[in-house]
Amino acid sequence: MKKNKRILGSLYEELAAAYLKDQGLEIIRKNYRVKSGEIDLIALDGEYLVFVEVKYRSSDCAGDSLCAVDAAKQRAISRTAMHYLVSQRDNVNLPCRFDVVGIDRDEIHWIKNAFDYCG
Repeated sequence: MKKNKRILGSLYEELAAAYLKDQGLEIIRKNYRVKSGEIDLIALDGEYLVFVEVKYRSSDCAGDSLCAVDAAKQRAISRTAMHYLVSQRDNVNLPCRFDVVGIDRDEIHWIKNAFDYCG
């Protein structure tokens, strides 16, 4: 079951990446993982370095996809983003933003600047 969930998650992350590319973003990294967490997509949007969390819901049973990025998830993403910035010196001077792409059945919702850094 866990392997199938990961495969399904990868498919929706690819869908989100394609959607963001169509909106003019340049995807520079997918599935950045460190001990503190994971960031689904890292992109450039003009002058911004964007850390993107992708959430999918096939039904309303578990709630809206965008609601799944709670405070704990925001802290984990923030810690992981800080790790990325420290390890990738070439992007460190860019302003950063945290976006969420929610996919509910067949609808894609993109929330720019969905939350602030949680240090």
